[in-house]
Amino acid sequence: MEYRQLGDSGLLISTMTLGTLTFGGRDGFEKCGEVEVDQARRMFDLAADYGVNTIDTADLYSTGLAEEVVGKALGDKRNDFILASKARSPMGEGLNESGASRYHLIRACEASLKRLNTDHIDLYQIHNWDGVTPIDETLAALDHLVQSGKVRYVGTSNYSGWQMMKTLGRAEMNRLIKPISQQIYYTPESREAEYELLPLAIDQNVGTLIWGPMGEGLLTGQVRRGQETSANHRQGSGWPEPYVHNKERAYDLIDLLVEIGEAHGVSAARVCLAWLHNRPGVTSLIVGARSEEHVKDNLSAPDLKLSDDEVNRIEEATRPAPLYPYWHRIVSGMDRLDPAEKPFLDGYRKTIEKNS
Repeated sequence: MEYRQLGDSGLLISTMTLGTLTFGGRDGFEKCGEVEVDQARRMFDLAADYGVNTIDTADLYSTGLAEEVVGKALGDKRNDFILASKARSPMGEGLNESGASRYHLIRACEASLKRLNTDHIDLYQIHNWDGVTPIDETLAALDHLVQSGKVRYVGTSNYSGWQMMKTLGRAEMNRLIKPISQQIYYTPESREAEYELLPLAIDQNVGTLIWGPMGEGLLTGQVRRGQETSANHRQGSGWPEPYVHNKERAYDLIDLLVEIGEAHGVSAARVCLAWLHNRPGVTSLIVGARSEEHVKDNLSAPDLKLSDDEVNRIEEATRPAPLYPYWHRIVSGMDRLDPAEKPFLDGYRKTIEKNS
């Protein structure tokens, strides 16, 4: 297992993180899985055997039950892992039982600590942008949680580029705790993060944890063109994610991942993860599973060495369109390209040259 520095911090995390969306299974989350304590404990042991040192959860998952399962399953092994959780989502019907206000975040953190059976959370992440609460209030609340010892580091999740830069700027201006990481959605099928969020990560030295790297089960090879998806699979259970931009293009990608996987004697899921593992700006991939077999398969992905040709075939088949102002930098022959953008501009250039 490889370990990478998480953003502008001294924290080292494994390039694979064990996610817990599948833990618990209530209030709609049973569509993702219903992993109980004993099975979760075995998954944690397996993860440790593979060198994983980071676990990610959230208060939203099964409305707190996932955190309870994590706390019970970890037991006296709590300090063997970097434990990450998230808050901001609605946890009740009350007007103030949601959001990133000081009121909600401090209460949410204290509730998570109880469910997780721990005295601190290593990485506490704001699960989504709150368009009502002033960012200074959110940052002050996070700073308080760090100063009180309840939280070690803070991060964000599902922010846009301008929201993340506003957060970093206000934190620096007010000398408050800065996020060291962002948790974002990024897959071969959905590469929008390359427009702003990944260049931001490189430029600002922000760690990037990838949720749903296999497209919420879409890219595992079990969803195929013209075939009915099992109700036991997340994509056949009525789970609403992900939004797929072009289904035919997605099916073509799945066929490609399966083809490459067959050449290596491995699953399409492992190919997908191996490709993402070394993409620019990526720190760690969060993988969740319903079974120990899936845990083993997913955590073996870093050992799969794709050829340059295979890497390029996936990149070309899934390359996002060169939007403005990126295409303009290329067609106008701009010099002095930013190193944070260059890895992605190179791909756009190939598309533009091909279509010219």
